[in-house]
Amino acid sequence: MHMAQLGVWTLDDLDRLPDDGNKYELLHGELFVTPPPEPDHETAIARLNRILVPFVERHRLGLVFCGHPVMRTSESHVQPDLAVRQPPASKSKWESAPVPILVVEALSPSTMRRDRGPKREFYVEKVRVPDYWIVDVDDRSITVVRPGGADLVVRDSFEWSPPAVGATLEVNLDDVFGSSERA
Repeated sequence: MHMAQLGVWTLDDLDRLPDDGNKYELLHGELFVTPPPEPDHETAIARLNRILVPFVERHRLGLVFCGHPVMRTSESHVQPDLAVRQPPASKSKWESAPVPILVVEALSPSTMRRDRGPKREFYVEKVRVPDYWIVDVDDRSITVVRPGGADLVVRDSFEWSPPAVGATLEVNLDDVFGSSERA
C-alpha cells in the first residue's frame, strides 16, 4: 500500500504519522504502509524466534529483536520482522544501533515486492547485513541472501554460521512452518 504525497518523504514526516496499527516504513524517501500481519506470518516468525534465541544467547551474539525491531539511517527507517544484533546503548537513537548480523522478513501479499526488492537492496547492499532471510509461508521456503553470494532457496534445512562464531545452527523448515504435510 502506498500513501500519496508530493515530493519525498523524510524521517520527520514519518515520525508525525499516526499510531493506527499499520506499520510505516521509509526507504530512500519512499513511504510504505503495511497492514497488520496474518496469523501464519506471525506463527512462522514466532517459531523462528524460538529456534534462534537459545543459539544467540549461548554464543553471546546479542539479542533476537522481534515485533518492531528498527533499522534507521539518515534517510530510511525499516522494521524487519526479526533481527539479531547487539542491543543499542542506553538512551541511544536507532541510527547509532549496531548493524544486525541477521535480518528476517516474512512475505505477505502486500510486502512481497518490497521485501525481495528495495528492502533486500537496503539490508544486503547498503547496510551490509551478513544474513538476510526471506520467509515465504505459502511456499514453505526461506531464501538466504548474503552480500556477494547467490541467493539460496531452502525447502528443507540449512545451517547458519554467524561471523566470528565457531558454531552453526541447523534450521529445519518443518520447525518453522510446522509439519511438512500440507493442509
